[in-house]
Amino acid sequence: MNISAKFYKVSTPQYLSAREGAESEYDAIKLPERATAGSAGYDFYAPFDFTLKSGEGIKIPTGIRAKIPDGWVLMLYPRSSLGFGYRLQMDNTVGVIDSDYYYADNEGHIFVKITNDSRDGKTLEIKKGDAFCQGIFMPFGITEDDNANAIRKGGFGSTNKERKGK
Repeated sequence: MNISAKFYKVSTPQYLSAREGAESEYDAIKLPERATAGSAGYDFYAPFDFTLKSGEGIKIPTGIRAKIPDGWVLMLYPRSSLGFGYRLQMDNTVGVIDSDYYYADNEGHIFVKITNDSRDGKTLEIKKGDAFCQGIFMPFGITEDDNANAIRKGGFGSTNKERKGK
């Protein structure tokens, strides 16, 4: 196994900018962790209770950021049990957290947007502290002629905007 990253909490002001009036949630934010020695995924825990009826979605500010070395990426997926039981899905299919996201203007605050796509009309209830998604660190390669040199400033979609600004 490779040691590839470290999780941190974002600052209190950063969390509160995403979830106004939630001071009491911040202290209880739990850093992601693996459940067993053989687990690949780090469980992300809900910072607050939420309920999703079939077809409903939510954007969750996790309060977490990840310092990831160059050449590595954090991939986010729904927990398998929630995918099987509720067809819980990430709205962007798979969350991709790049190593430079840690330095973004929002402190690299990881958000997760999920939808209960249950076709059986099931309602999903997640309590504060329940694991709801998992992150897996993976190495990646680049092409021989890669010439990326932009520096990230923002969050979602910012790298495309920065590329167009060249």
